Amino acid sequence: MRRKTAVMFMCLMLLLVGVLSACSGNNSESQNGNNTPGNAPGEATGKEPLTELSLPIVNKPFEIDYWRPNDPKLTASLENFGEMAAYKKKEELTGIKANFIHPPLGQQADQFNLLVATNDMPEVIYYNWGQAVGGPEKMLADGKIIRLNEYIDLYAPNLKKLIESDDDIRKQISLDDGTIYMFPYLRTDALKLNATSGLIIRKDWLDKLNLEVPETIDEWYNVLKAFREQDPNGNGKKDELPFTGNWGPGHLGTLGLFAPAFGVTGFMMKDGDIVYGHIQPEFKEFLETMKKWYAEGLIDPEIMTNDGTTFDYKITNNLAGAYHAGVFSGMGKYFNLMKDTNPEFDLTGAPWPIGPAGKPYNNMTLDTKVLAYGEAITSSAKEADIPTIVQWMDFNYSPEGHMLFNFGIEGESYVMEGDTVKFTDKIMNNPNLTYDQALASYAMSIMDGPMDQDGRYLDALMTYDGQKAANQVWMKADDSLLLPGLRFTDEESRQLASVLTPITTYHDEMMTKFILGNVPLTEFDKYVETIEKMGIKQIVQIHRDAYERYLTR
Repeated sequence: MRRKTAVMFMCLMLLLVGVLSACSGNNSESQNGNNTPGNAPGEATGKEPLTELSLPIVNKPFEIDYWRPNDPKLTASLENFGEMAAYKKKEELTGIKANFIHPPLGQQADQFNLLVATNDMPEVIYYNWGQAVGGPEKMLADGKIIRLNEYIDLYAPNLKKLIESDDDIRKQISLDDGTIYMFPYLRTDALKLNATSGLIIRKDWLDKLNLEVPETIDEWYNVLKAFREQDPNGNGKKDELPFTGNWGPGHLGTLGLFAPAFGVTGFMMKDGDIVYGHIQPEFKEFLETMKKWYAEGLIDPEIMTNDGTTFDYKITNNLAGAYHAGVFSGMGKYFNLMKDTNPEFDLTGAPWPIGPAGKPYNNMTLDTKVLAYGEAITSSAKEADIPTIVQWMDFNYSPEGHMLFNFGIEGESYVMEGDTVKFTDKIMNNPNLTYDQALASYAMSIMDGPMDQDGRYLDALMTYDGQKAANQVWMKADDSLLLPGLRFTDEESRQLASVLTPITTYHDEMMTKFILGNVPLTEFDKYVETIEKMGIKQIVQIHRDAYERYLTR
């Protein structure tokens, strides 16, 4: 993509005289001599696999064209990821420059599809591969990206160590046939980092009404009823919205967060088998409860239409009693907004409620260590360049790269107090940027990226006790109803698209009608029969087959 005419002519001339090994474009051998051009994985290199990276990786100019979606937190102060302090320092240390290519914000999916439809791809693509049509399996089969297993074994000692030290990582990073295709966005501290969102409730309202944080479905009903009837906002009006949120597609909408208390979610484990939770008898019990709550005014009647602005208004104007959100956008944000106008404003995280199922089940797996995001090497990369690119990618998982991409530059964006990380005023009290925007100019931990996200970044940013307590409470959820990340074949993916998509649409429509009372729950059996006729058994079997393949990875 970037070879200049003069360089191409020189390489052609050298080829003619039989000395192709003297020319490798604008790339070079690595400083440690382990990425000699022409040595593909598995061939006799005369070298042992790297046990550590030697910096700089190259001693001559080397550039990588790198495509990834941008992030609005970063664009608040920078044009592209190459301007981030972490990447600038990485270039200095490795000797390798990344030329970032960003699609317009909001157009990444369309631009990705256009990109991979061509034969003119950059060497590296970072993407959410779960959103790629056909998944990474099709990208590999079509020759768009390459298998990385052997390259990781030879040239990526840091990622290799993580994979070999944790069987969860090995399983989650691999496709069903064992192929590794990306350097991933990792969360080895999975429990802490995955428990960053949950049910949030107004603690000052609870205190005013002498109520405890609800832990069961029955206690939630009593608390929401008190919020509705006892004027906790103190304005003399019955305007409180006990539970609000954004409806949203999938996962039964916001109210679906209460479904696990009844022992149901989507595709799930039940009595050692995989079932579709939305047609189980327990799902009807969940619907009956939500219908009752809605009819009694315990649920915001606009929950299906709230947008972000409306949602913010209801919380900051003392109307909302409880909702679902994260420790930053749903707690830290409102603590900051309300500290001057309402010093008594207080929030706390509520545990996942216990209902008829008897455990605090939730609807999000807490042991996911490998996310769907990662950087892959495309078929546009020259074979002789791949070892160098792999070493450059592996740097992010090294001890130095780990600190750099999680926290930025020591002494500028963070300082160490023993083993504790403290962000500086450049991050926490930046006069021009919010803390997340300021951190994004230094490091990737506040976003997503090819790295092992460090739980200490979370601790350093959670400045309110309510945030820290919520994180601890949400870590106690039980996610045993849920399935691990499954991979589907091309044929299975086509069946999911043609059969499951209309089932999901029908389910979402009927759930809404049942809860709002537009369709009586006496029609539940008919709803189940309809979904069975639409082919749900076929889809359940696909999940069973995929789960069996997962177990044998």
